[in-house]
Amino acid sequence: MARIFITGSADGLGKMAAQLLVKNGHQVVLHARNTARGEDALQAVPGAETVVIGDLSSIQETKHVAEQVNALGSFDAVIHNAGIGYQERKRVATVDGLPHVFAINSLAPYLLTCLIHKPERLVYLSSGLHRDGDASLQDLTWNKRSWNGFQAYADSKLHDLLLAFAVARKWPTVYSNALEPGWVATKMGGAGAPDSLEEAPKTQVWLATIDEGKVSGQYFFHQKLKPFLPAASTIEVQEKLLEACAEISGVVFPS
Repeated sequence: MARIFITGSADGLGKMAAQLLVKNGHQVVLHARNTARGEDALQAVPGAETVVIGDLSSIQETKHVAEQVNALGSFDAVIHNAGIGYQERKRVATVDGLPHVFAINSLAPYLLTCLIHKPERLVYLSSGLHRDGDASLQDLTWNKRSWNGFQAYADSKLHDLLLAFAVARKWPTVYSNALEPGWVATKMGGAGAPDSLEEAPKTQVWLATIDEGKVSGQYFFHQKLKPFLPAASTIEVQEKLLEACAEISGVVFPS
């Protein structure tokens, strides 16, 4: 039995993954951005251990999420599932003045990776749209560029892949991988999404619990290796993202 923390598990793929894990006998801690959604999450995932509360669009609240997780003890895996989509038509600023998409999809996984005690496994949800991401990493906070919600989302999913690969390289004792769940009919994906919703949460569950053939620094789709944007494996690009996130958040990636 593994003990697993899942961000963004009040609905969507995070909730589905949590339900599968509990069904398979694992111990799961949920996450929601506020108390009301936390109560909904616990009702939706009977058997979950507890829920951690915090809005990942806020640097301070994200730090508090990490504090709550650490106070619960050690975890075998952390699944960085929380994310928002590509439909924001304007640059929505967070309490820290950052774009909403970047704060939740990119910076929050970075902060939680840095601040939560190292688990054995880390799983990052990316997207096939990461291939449209800007590997130059210029203007991450969209202060100079004209806002493009699709591009901001694609960039953030590339950031998740870069982070997963950087962790795999820097922390050899941690199995760190990324995946794309497919374009599925969640609230984010929309009703017309063509891929299998049933299959979508299975790869993150598999990566968090697999006993044999453990791998690190890989990218998966439906439990199979899948090609990714080559720039994601470039050390210089990975380091540039880590340095930018450290400068923005004030939290340096630990050795």
